[in-house]
Amino acid sequence: MKILLLAVNAKYIHSNLAVYCLRAYARAYGDPEFLPEIAIAEYTINNRPEEILAGVYKAEPDVLCVSCYIWNILHVAQVTEEYHKLCPGVPIWVGGPEVSYESERFLREHPAVTGVMRGEGEQTFLELAAFYGKAERGASAETNAGRERLGEIGGLVFREGACAKAAGEQTAQREADGERICVTKEREPVDMSAIPFCYENISDFENRIIYYESSRGCPFCCSYCLSSLERRLRFRDIALVKKELAFFLEKRVPQVKFVDRTFNCRHEHAMEIWRFIKEHDNGVTNFHFEISADLLLPEEISLIRGMRPGLIQLEIGVQSTNPDTISEIHRRTDLSRLKERVLEIRRGTHVHVHLDLIAGLPYEDYASFAKSFDEVYALRPNQLQLGFLKVLKGSYMYEHASEYGLVYRTQPPYEVLCTKWLGYEELLALGQIEEMVEVYYNSGQFETTMKLLETGYESPFALYRSLGNFYERQGYFSMSHSRIRRSEILLEFADAQRRELLPVLRESLIFDLYCRENMKSRPAWAADASEWKELTQKYCKNGKLSHVERFFYRFPDRETLRVFELPERCEEPLYVLFDYERRDPVNRGAEFCYIGEGVNIR
Repeated sequence: MKILLLAVNAKYIHSNLAVYCLRAYARAYGDPEFLPEIAIAEYTINNRPEEILAGVYKAEPDVLCVSCYIWNILHVAQVTEEYHKLCPGVPIWVGGPEVSYESERFLREHPAVTGVMRGEGEQTFLELAAFYGKAERGASAETNAGRERLGEIGGLVFREGACAKAAGEQTAQREADGERICVTKEREPVDMSAIPFCYENISDFENRIIYYESSRGCPFCCSYCLSSLERRLRFRDIALVKKELAFFLEKRVPQVKFVDRTFNCRHEHAMEIWRFIKEHDNGVTNFHFEISADLLLPEEISLIRGMRPGLIQLEIGVQSTNPDTISEIHRRTDLSRLKERVLEIRRGTHVHVHLDLIAGLPYEDYASFAKSFDEVYALRPNQLQLGFLKVLKGSYMYEHASEYGLVYRTQPPYEVLCTKWLGYEELLALGQIEEMVEVYYNSGQFETTMKLLETGYESPFALYRSLGNFYERQGYFSMSHSRIRRSEILLEFADAQRRELLPVLRESLIFDLYCRENMKSRPAWAADASEWKELTQKYCKNGKLSHVERFFYRFPDRETLRVFELPERCEEPLYVLFDYERRDPVNRGAEFCYIGEGVNIR
């Protein structure tokens, strides 16, 4: 017998921690006599559903189990429906956050699915696998004994007719379109230290992000988040964590992304792990943590300051700076302290900082969101994610949607369309701003130019809003653009709105372009490089791995978070040497120096 665990990820670089944990747990604790073969198949949402269907069919599973999230549930629904037509005798089980709430409704809407594994799945999957393994060896699922055993497995919601009738006081039964739905007892949380390490075959994850969890649960109760429903914090034994991190470091994996919901909610736990990775740094591996910045203590910031640039990156959810909004969504955030801590990190370290905002929250209208945007932008994160509220099943926000006037998409990811405070047209405008931020800020490709361009606008929000309007008027949103073309559009924009900025922007764009790479084709507005070919021959001894460029402006260095006035044009030209063998470990820009000064600007 074979059970196939199917994962449909958002991108190829991602891996699905859940299915690997399920298999590892079952193999570690299952009775070998009754444990079926457990295979894993991973695809992405970029695979056509028919490709996934063909792969599942050829795998010939006896039981199919699928991991479900908002980003893949449409694929999952299509694949399971078509697969059930081809193989009606194969039970199909689903699990994950997208089906753990309103599970009975999901079964009514998806008749091809046999049942749902709700909540944490390790123990549930182990017992379900054993159920099918024993059934194959004589205790048929169609016998009373088989039905009773299934009903005794906690954490299940399943069709009586499609699978088996559950019995006993532990099970509730309801009528659903003439078919009985069986709901078994809730499952107790699993011991984090009992979950086996699932990455022994690290070669299976080459060129992919490693996801790792050292804790489950969250101490906070944010109304839009499903983690708020599981507040029982549990931590993996720190000795196990260190052993497993040492394995990643030994194998020199590129990135380990902790999926702990608030990594630094327990100071001692965070410090132990941060000290360990600092002391055992291999110079290659990067660790990603989602933290609450206002919880950071001076001791933690001091430790972070001493880390290798690029060793860690921090994701921090701000969501809003409106006090009424923060209160209404049940967040406990000291915004002043959060800002102070983020600036301490940004100014004193080379740590990649990612800050999040959410549009569509209660009490946040267009003007309020603009203020939140400007306040967070002023912290100069390496990435500013402007997200939109997703009304997730099971969340407090979902249960109280009518109170907030939330209108949201019927299909996943259930993104907000309008609220009492934000109209649809305003959310469309914020969507354009989001795209402009992604292209011109988060890409890191226009760092100097955007700092200079901001001086011509009353606020960063006003700049990106104006830029979004320009893209819309010109019809540029519907087109795909190269990096040079994006630069040309910025010049068109400045010519139309801030013509006085054009001279310095023409040069800053050249500066930004060559900071990223030694351009194969030279921009049309750039000066003829043959005018300083002698300097190029003198300083570029490593060929295309370096480049010399002439400027008449001295641009701010990377440590300057904000520019308040434009640089003055120099009477004599300045020559900059870009070194592509030496790059900033955080933003990957080339290191450079002004020829004759010998000063490297990081």
